[in-house]
Amino acid sequence: MATPIAKPGRESRNSDPTDCGIAAARERERRLSYTPGVTSRILLIEDDARLAAMVSEYLGAAGFRATVAPSGAAGLDLLGREPFDALLLDLTLPDMDGLEVCRRVRSEQSSAAELPIVMLTARGDATDRIVGLELGADDYLPKPFEPRELLARLRAVLRRGRTRASSKDVLRFGELEIDLDAREVRLHGAAKPLTSYQFTLLATLAAHPGRVLSREAIMDSLKGETLESFDRSIDVHISRIRQAIEDDPRKPRRIITVRGAGYVFAKAQK
Repeated sequence: MATPIAKPGRESRNSDPTDCGIAAARERERRLSYTPGVTSRILLIEDDARLAAMVSEYLGAAGFRATVAPSGAAGLDLLGREPFDALLLDLTLPDMDGLEVCRRVRSEQSSAAELPIVMLTARGDATDRIVGLELGADDYLPKPFEPRELLARLRAVLRRGRTRASSKDVLRFGELEIDLDAREVRLHGAAKPLTSYQFTLLATLAAHPGRVLSREAIMDSLKGETLESFDRSIDVHISRIRQAIEDDPRKPRRIITVRGAGYVFAKAQK
């Protein structure tokens, strides 16, 4: 069994890197002859330089290209400038909490918002892991971890990410279709006219089915749009969207109001 990788403590800073099982795990990976069809770019946000180097080396031997950012701010800057296929995110960073990094990535109006995220955490509190998953992380891995498990989880989120990417152009919820490329909404096969702002608002809600979004979160997601100066304008647009997509706008079943919290787009629809 491979020796787990952990963020080294002071007592282990001068130990041999092979103690973490990287060399043995790399050799096993070579014997398995795994060759990805396309080299995937992985961003590792990790402030421990030694651990980051070992993980990068192992991922490189497995056919990935790993880039390391030593802080949350540096990682967010890289995500804004370069394309990556997945993010490995340490929760304990010197400048900001990893959960805040996850929140910012998911709130971006860019391709990075769909990036598969695996959290790496030495925290024993299950609450942090739950919050991370609720913020949009795809998986988490507690430290210390085995290199092979990291690789297996990374490959799994990459597979899921490719599946999402291949089917995200048209969102389907029962008889409701939201065509993101054509920016068209169809109900029972008939096109339903919406303004550009209303379409973007609907697409934002539909991208998070089952999740309650506050008015503030919705407006933050619509940064690129021309916004009115008060958040109640969202209510007016929601009302107009309901007129277009609800069978009975007075009894909405697709966009549901959660009093005091915001709106939720229903997962299960007919």
